[in-house]
Amino acid sequence: MNILIAPNAMKGSLTAVQCASIIRNSLLKKYPDAQCTPLPVADGGNGTLECLLQALGGTMVEKEVTGILPGEKTLARFGILPDGTTAVIESAEVIGMHKLNPSPMTIANGTTFGIGELILEIARRNCKKILIGLGGTATNDGGSGAARALGISFFDSHKNELSAGAIPLLRLHNISTSAQPLPSVQEIVLLSDVNNILLGPEGATFTFARQKGADEEQLPYLEAALKNFAEITESVFKKEYRNIPGSGAAGGLGFGLLAFCNARITGGIDFVLDALSFDEKIQRCNVILTAEGTLDEQTLYGKGIAGICARAEKYHKPVHAFVGKISGDKEKLKERLHLASLTQISPDTISTEEAMHNADWLLADAVYESPYI
Repeated sequence: MNILIAPNAMKGSLTAVQCASIIRNSLLKKYPDAQCTPLPVADGGNGTLECLLQALGGTMVEKEVTGILPGEKTLARFGILPDGTTAVIESAEVIGMHKLNPSPMTIANGTTFGIGELILEIARRNCKKILIGLGGTATNDGGSGAARALGISFFDSHKNELSAGAIPLLRLHNISTSAQPLPSVQEIVLLSDVNNILLGPEGATFTFARQKGADEEQLPYLEAALKNFAEITESVFKKEYRNIPGSGAAGGLGFGLLAFCNARITGGIDFVLDALSFDEKIQRCNVILTAEGTLDEQTLYGKGIAGICARAEKYHKPVHAFVGKISGDKEKLKERLHLASLTQISPDTISTEEAMHNADWLLADAVYESPYI
């Protein structure tokens, strides 16, 4: 039996590399003669930086930048690939959900300023291309913070500069577009873990803001702030960005980088799978095992398991998924993803915190005891 092990990170618990190792060890206990090929993957969210550097080589660099809340600092890593001219940013390294306890205050005031600071640092290193993973973030400022770091200014109707964050965008009236030049950077590619657009019921706010700490009363204000930001930004550039798939990723960071950095956007999972030569490896296996922290309706919008299943279906290979939690109708999700089996590794009787703390042995046990493989 040739088994391809292609897990995502279980956010907050295990990296993709750790998941792959745990699954492999369990499989070899169960099937000592099996050929198990670990291939950790990422979809633009947590683990994208390590995944790409492991696959392509390169150097990890660390820099102190502005954190999620204005005035705070955080250490964030980015990568320089072996060609010396391509850099990789993982947005979650700067503004990841794991860096705070999400609340209405954090999503109202959170900023993507640190992303802009990393872009400037990479430009100073004369890189020509920047890959930016968009997933796993805690902000909802439409990328306005990143634009500020690049020299863009945002003003209210009284010509006062707005403070950082999402809610102040309600008062946005005018934009000064004299951005700091990035002479060496020729291309910025956004690796999106979802294909959500910026606004509406499937946009950045109504799909993701609750998990980032927003309460129900706050949602209309966050949505209105992004709508105002989009209308004024698009009137300045005379181009529509809000309906581009992925513009709603990372609380609208996709939108901001499309507009202010002339970036282009692509599916993160497909980019990573291509970088890993996934199609070549999938043709040599009999079965694929994958993993992820949570599987829900959002998974269907282009996250890791959805991308893996699409490739597997192309080559008629069965996929078995092990996830920390299933949120929604298990059978419908399994059917829509065309999974051979779907297993929640944690019992419903334990808390999320306990499940995350014990994710290593829960995953190992679930794989070993699975009746499907």
